[in-house]
Amino acid sequence: MNFPYSSKKWLTLSIAAVMATSIGVGAVASESGTAAPASQTQGSQQNDKATTAATADNSKADANKTDATKADTAATEDKAAANGTADAKATETKATETKATDAKNTSTTSTTGTTNTTTTTNTSTTNNTPAADSTASDQMTLAKAIELAMQNNSKILTARLEAKSADINQSLSYATTSAITADMMDSSLDAEKQKKMTRAQADLTTKLNDLAVKVTESQVKLGVQQAYYNLLHAEADLNLKKQSLNRAQTQLKVAKAAFDVGTKAKTDILQAEMGVAGAQAALAAAENTVEINRMKFNEIIGVDVNKKWKLAPENKQVAAPTLTLQQAQEKALAQRIEVQQKAGELDLAQLNVRLFEEWSLSSTYQGRIARNNVEKAKLAIDEQNRQIKMEVAENYLTLNAAKVAIDFKKKAQEAAAESYRLTNLRFENGLATTLEVIQAEEEYSDRENQYLEAIRNYNLAVVNFENALGVGK
Repeated sequence: MNFPYSSKKWLTLSIAAVMATSIGVGAVASESGTAAPASQTQGSQQNDKATTAATADNSKADANKTDATKADTAATEDKAAANGTADAKATETKATETKATDAKNTSTTSTTGTTNTTTTTNTSTTNNTPAADSTASDQMTLAKAIELAMQNNSKILTARLEAKSADINQSLSYATTSAITADMMDSSLDAEKQKKMTRAQADLTTKLNDLAVKVTESQVKLGVQQAYYNLLHAEADLNLKKQSLNRAQTQLKVAKAAFDVGTKAKTDILQAEMGVAGAQAALAAAENTVEINRMKFNEIIGVDVNKKWKLAPENKQVAAPTLTLQQAQEKALAQRIEVQQKAGELDLAQLNVRLFEEWSLSSTYQGRIARNNVEKAKLAIDEQNRQIKMEVAENYLTLNAAKVAIDFKKKAQEAAAESYRLTNLRFENGLATTLEVIQAEEEYSDRENQYLEAIRNYNLAVVNFENALGVGK
C-alpha cells in the first residue's frame, strides 16, 4: 500500500496516538480513586494532583496534535512539491519533444528551401547564355574580359557570320562551275579562266574570310585591353580624389581650430573651404568618369552596360616582350595577318598570268595587264611590309619611352608627397598659410594621378606593341 507520508512522520503520528490513549487511561484511574476510603484532605490533594497531571497531559496532547498537524502540512507540501517536480519534469520533457519536433520541421524546411534554391540557380544558369550575365561572381580579370568579348561582342559575331555566308556563296559558285564538262564549254581562254580562276578565287576567299575574322578579333581584343586599363585607371583616380577630399577636410578642421584660438585669420578658413569645394568637384568628375568607362567596358565585352565589376588589381607594370627592334620587325612580318592577305592576292595574280602563258597570249593586252597586276601585288606587299616595320618601330619606341616615364613620375610623386608633408609642418608652426597647404596638396594629388596614368600608358604601350607583332592573331 502506498502511504502519503514518510516513515518518520508516521512514527510521530503513532506516538501522538499512544499519548492520547495514556491520557484516557489516567482519567479513568483518577475517577476510580475518588471512591476509595481515605481522608478528605488526602482525597482533595490527590484530586488536585490528578487535575494538574490531567492538565499537563492535555497540554502535551495538544502539543502532539499541533505537531501532527504540522507533520500533515509538511507531508502535504512534500507531496505537492513532488507532484510539482513531476509536473515540471513532464513539462520539460514535453518541451524538449516539442523543440525536437520543431528542429526536425525546420531542418526539413531548410533542406527543401535549399533544394528549391539550387533548382532555381540551375535554371537561371541554364537560361542565361552569356557568362557575364550571371551574378554569381563580380570578379573580373583581363583574361576573363577577353574571353567574354570573344563570345559576346557583336562585331566578332557579325564577322563570323559574314565569313560563313561568303564561304557558302563561293562554294555554290565553284559547284556550278565544276559541273561544266569539257564538251559543254568551248576551247577558249575565258572558259579556262572561269574553270581555274573560280577554284583559286574560292580558296583565296575562304582564306581571306578566315583572316578577316582574326583581324576583327584582334581589334576587339585590343579594344578590350584598352577599355580594361582605362576603367582600372579611372577607379584608381577616384580613390585618389577621395583621399584628396579627406586631406582638404582635415585642413579645414585645422584652420577652424586655429581660428578659434586666435592664431589664424578668417581668410584661412575661406581658403580651406575653397579647397574642400574643389576636391568635391574633382571627386564628382572622377565618379562620372568611372561610370562612363564602365559602360564602355561592358559594351565591348558584350554584357549589360550597367553591370558592375570588381576588377582584379592589375594596375601594375606588366612585362613587355624582350626583343630588339630588328627581332620585333621580323616577328611581325612572319605572323601579321595583313602579310598573309597580300601574299594570297599575289598568288591569284600569278595564276592569272600562268593561264595567259599556257595559251601563248602573254603578249596581248590582257596578258600584259595580268603581268602588271602581279607587279602591283608585289609592290603592295613591299608597302605593307614597310608599314608594318614602321608600326612596330613606333610602338617599340613608345614602349621604351613609357617605361622611362614611369620612373620619372614615381620620383615626382615622392617629391610632391614630401613637399606636402613639410608644408603641413610649416603651417602648424605658423610659417605657411592655408593656401600654400592647399596648393601643395593639389600638387601631390596631381603627381599621384600622373604616376597612375604613366602605369596605364605603359600597359597600353605593351598591348599596342604586342598587337603590332601580331601576337594572338
